[in-house]
Parts: sequence; C-alpha cells; structure tokens
Amino acid sequence: MISIVIPLYNKERQIENTLNSVFSQTFQDFEIVIVNDGSTDNSAGIVKKIDDKRIQLIEQKNQGVSVARNTGIQAAKYNYIALLDADDEWKPAYLETQIDLIRTFPECQVFACAYVFKKGKKITLVVLNKIPFQGEKGLLTNYFEVASCSHPPLWTSAVVVKKEAIQSVGGFPEHVTSGEDLLTWARLAVRYQIAYSIKAEALFVFDQSHEISAVPSRPHDQNDVVGDGLTHLYQEEKRLTTKKQLKKYLSLWYKMRASVYLRLSDKKLTLKYSVQSLKYDKANWKVYLFMLMAILPVRFQQIIKKHYPQ
Repeated sequence: MISIVIPLYNKERQIENTLNSVFSQTFQDFEIVIVNDGSTDNSAGIVKKIDDKRIQLIEQKNQGVSVARNTGIQAAKYNYIALLDADDEWKPAYLETQIDLIRTFPECQVFACAYVFKKGKKITLVVLNKIPFQGEKGLLTNYFEVASCSHPPLWTSAVVVKKEAIQSVGGFPEHVTSGEDLLTWARLAVRYQIAYSIKAEALFVFDQSHEISAVPSRPHDQNDVVGDGLTHLYQEEKRLTTKKQLKKYLSLWYKMRASVYLRLSDKKLTLKYSVQSLKYDKANWKVYLFMLMAILPVRFQQIIKKHYPQ
C-alpha cells in the first residue's frame, strides 16, 4: 500500500487532470491524502465532487507547500509516501515502476524515477548525466554529482520515500518558498540509499517562470535557509567523495540564487550570490556571465538573455 500526498493551493484548473492520472495507474492499492492549503478558488470543491473512498481531504489555513506536505505525510496511513503536486501528472505505469524499485532494493529508503517536462503539447526528456549504473534501474550512489551536472534527478512528483525516513530529516523545511525540496533530497541523500529508475514515468508541467528571461514566480527567501542547510551538510560530511560532490552542489545552489536575482534586476544580490557560487567552484563559467550581465545596462542584458542557452 502507498499513501499519495498532494498539497493543494488554487489549482482548480489542474487538480482533476492530476487525479485522473492517479486513477489511471496500473497499480491501484493506494490512498490519496489531499491537503487543501487555504485555497481561495474552487480547488477543494472539485475534489469533493469525486466519489472515491480512497481520498482523504484535509483542510487547513494557508501555510505554504512544505507545511501542507508535512501535514499529509503525518496523516498518511502507510509507510511508503508518494509525493505529487496538484498540477503535475503521472503516466499509467508510474506507481508500478516505484513498486518494482521497492521490491528490488528493499535496503533503500528513497525511490525515484526520471521524468519529462510538459510545456503545452511539447514533451522534453529530462537530462541525466553520470548515472552510476548500467541498465534501467540501480542505486543512485552519487546523487550530488548527478544533481550538479543534470536536471535534478530527484523531483517531488517522481519520488516515493519511507515515512520514517522523511520524518527523520524533519520533513520539508517550513516557511521556505523556494528550494525546500532540494534541501529535503540533500538531507535524505547523505543518510539513505536511493533506488532509481531511468524510466520517465512522471510529467513536470512546466512553468515559464523557470526560464532566465522570465521574472520568477517565487523569489528566493531573503533568509537563505536552503543554503545554510546545505552548508551544514557540507561541513558535517565525513566521506571525502560525497563532500567533494556537495561542494559543487553548493556552487550550483548559489548560482541558482544569482540567476533569480538577475531576473529580478537586483545587481547587489546577483553579485553576492555569484561570488558565493565561485567560492565553491571557480570553474563555474556561467556565473561569470551572470556577473557581467548584472553590471551591464538593461538593454544589453536583454540581448544576452535572448541568446542564453537553456
């Protein structure tokens, strides 16, 4: 049995498609815990119209996606938690793929698979470099190395995790608006083994705010909880190989923050986080581009953004 946890906030146009992708699964032994995080639209009303006893709808005031996920995890009946955001979708064999990982790698606490980006009708495969195993599935023993040179190998709607494992790392950090999932995966990766399938069985419904030419929909928090958390993991890590990989991952995190503030036209913070990124990886050449763009007039920034490789 699997508990599917879905945080819900103002997704009245998407939640029905998301749930239909769950009901279409080849593996049907699950419950669905939906946490309505104070939606102001008809999201909860749409869920209430669905006649399926496997659905548990929890209502709470708006407290953010991390609190909603943690509430759902706490309420879950079963030991395996499948996370799914209210605007993403699963292919029919998604849960079956995860169950196969659970049965094949019982020593693991985290189970994940590849995914695709869905932007309108366009489907794009995720890029995964330096996968450490041959074949379709195996152990992701170098999580931070893969994460530093690829799309994130762990993504919320393509992860199943044991309940006691995610609770042991404190769940998702609360009142963090961006990167809360990245810190959670990092905390899990330094403590537990990850079983992974390169089969792309989940669909990331792409938000244009991820593009460098767009203003971010969720600016990073002023207090860098994620960066501080990653730094703590780096300082505490004793395994030299993992520490080296974490160092590059920290550089990537600060590069992402620099990118956000560049899109917000905040020169000071773009430069600040660019310097932080280079502290951990001086060879991260794109960061030098961010610094150049930050000091150029806006019209030249727009020209570079237009041609920036995505």
